[in-house]
Amino acid sequence: MNTALLYWGLLFGSIGIGFFIFGKRQGKIVPLICGLVLMIFPYFISNTYLFVGIGSALVALPWLIRG
Repeated sequence: MNTALLYWGLLFGSIGIGFFIFGKRQGKIVPLICGLVLMIFPYFISNTYLFVGIGSALVALPWLIRG
């Protein structure tokens, strides 16, 4: 585990908590699920480039899919 993964994990986890709370309060399923996945996926990915790619896609997904 390197330092970059820890910092990226902190960033994506924080965004995930925000999405999760927003989705739960507003009753929107896409931000809720993206928030859960953003909080969980850092435990399973160890490649930094793949980590940032997946995280960035999950952050952009609620803006691309309004649901």
